[in-house]
Amino acid sequence: FSDIGFISTTIPKMLVNIQTQSKSISYAECITQIYFFMLFGGMDILLLTVMAYDRFVAICHPLHYSVIMNPQLSGLLVLVSWFISFSYSLIQSLLMLRLSFCTNQIIKHFYCEYSRALTIACSDTLINHILLYILICVLGFIPFSGILYSYCKIVSSILRIPSTDGKYKAFSTCGSHLSVVSLFYGTGLGVYLSSDVTSSSGKDVVASVMYTVVTP
Repeated sequence: FSDIGFISTTIPKMLVNIQTQSKSISYAECITQIYFFMLFGGMDILLLTVMAYDRFVAICHPLHYSVIMNPQLSGLLVLVSWFISFSYSLIQSLLMLRLSFCTNQIIKHFYCEYSRALTIACSDTLINHILLYILICVLGFIPFSGILYSYCKIVSSILRIPSTDGKYKAFSTCGSHLSVVSLFYGTGLGVYLSSDVTSSSGKDVVASVMYTVVTP
């Protein structure tokens, strides 16, 4: 559901623009797109972290898996992920509403990307930028560190398995997740940590397509 929501935030509008040969988007549509993009994007980040923990428990503590990852904990982790995503996307969208924009501005992207939208604001965006980089640390590096820790433990456990078949079976359970994490974080963090968000380079657009379209 999170992936469907994430990809539905940008692709339908992009397809309409291609079909109608129009690249315009209204102010209200832009703010709405930013809100839902952050909501489902944040949800994806947190769920990837939860899934890494799930794989860690399954491989490193297989006998205790059903006890640790019980339905109550799983439901709680999903609810907490939704609450965090909802809160931070709402705060960012409300802060965007306080900004003033001149008419007929151009966002050099195929969707209303938050950091690029800030560059065309006619008022002070210092608070928005400070909060953006705080959230990149909180929702970027902290979950990513948790994923790295989980996979360090997973690799350590797999290397202790004596049989080759056992190692392959253990690794195959987290191979697809690891691929998505690599694509999502590798391209996503690269775009948001880019020093020049005003550029419209092909590499930035391709990287954005990777984490907004390919990974879902």
